[in-house]
Amino acid sequence: EKIVEQLKTIEKLNVLVIGDAIVDQYFYCESMGRSLKGHIIVTKYQSDESFAGGVFATANNVSSICRNVSMMTLLGDKDENERFVSHHLHKNITAEYFYRTGSPTTVKRRYVDEANSRKLFEICYMNDTPITTDKEKEITSYLKQNIEKYDLVIVSDFGHGLLIGDMIDTICSRSKFLAINVQTNSANAGFNLVSKYPRADYVSIDEPEIRLAAHEKNLDLKDVMSTITDKYDYKHLIVTRGPKGSVYYSKNKGFQEAPALASKIIDTVGAGDAYFAYTAPFMAVNAPSDLVSFIGNAVGALAVQIVCNREAVNQVDVLKFINRLLK
Repeated sequence: EKIVEQLKTIEKLNVLVIGDAIVDQYFYCESMGRSLKGHIIVTKYQSDESFAGGVFATANNVSSICRNVSMMTLLGDKDENERFVSHHLHKNITAEYFYRTGSPTTVKRRYVDEANSRKLFEICYMNDTPITTDKEKEITSYLKQNIEKYDLVIVSDFGHGLLIGDMIDTICSRSKFLAINVQTNSANAGFNLVSKYPRADYVSIDEPEIRLAAHEKNLDLKDVMSTITDKYDYKHLIVTRGPKGSVYYSKNKGFQEAPALASKIIDTVGAGDAYFAYTAPFMAVNAPSDLVSFIGNAVGALAVQIVCNREAVNQVDVLKFINRLLK
């Protein structure tokens, strides 16, 4: 009943989602063994499918619980992915696109063994250099004119060149409630840290990401979390730990641990984005932190049963899952 009551409040939020555009692709293959003429594994193509990932996945998950969602991102001008992503966005999302000249929209193509769903390797089509000064000014100007209209600003930063400099300063200084998720991946390992944001009302990252930001490999996680919040102006911090659940921390409320709830795992890609997308609005309406962690882990348990970002986590499914758990 408390969760349903909070959901009614969340529905009314006016939300802006900002982040990197990513199209995820899965190319399903059948293994044919090792090549007789070289040291390579040979596979036979079976089928493929594409998913709206990155900021699109975050926006779709947010729009499952909030009626009014706007999204701002950067696309390449050398492809036709705008038509694809627009077709795969929920109808209650208003999109604002900017364009990077002479570049593709980021595509992450994973080759997957069809028999066991094991990912074999990945190819990225991307330009992850920082955007030009002129483009930064254009986007920053848009943010200055619009960002204060929103009750909640959600940032999904994958480190692919969009979020830099004055843009970050504007987001941090003008957002009414700022939620950020800063990801480390193979393209930016060690260079895209949460510490690039001096302020946030809510931060959601995984354990390796916060350890990189703190430069602490072996220190107890709770000490790492308190160190980060002492150094930066982060009001609420959640660290996700996969099968170990999640840990919440704020200076006022201290630490709270929540267990993982998943019993079946099909694909972990996109689960962290779903967790973040659902918990950010709850944080924005000041829902109890233990309730937020519980809901987030329930969402994560459903997200790992979805292949990549094939679909968003449905609010009805979340409530059914929680109802079964509480019974």
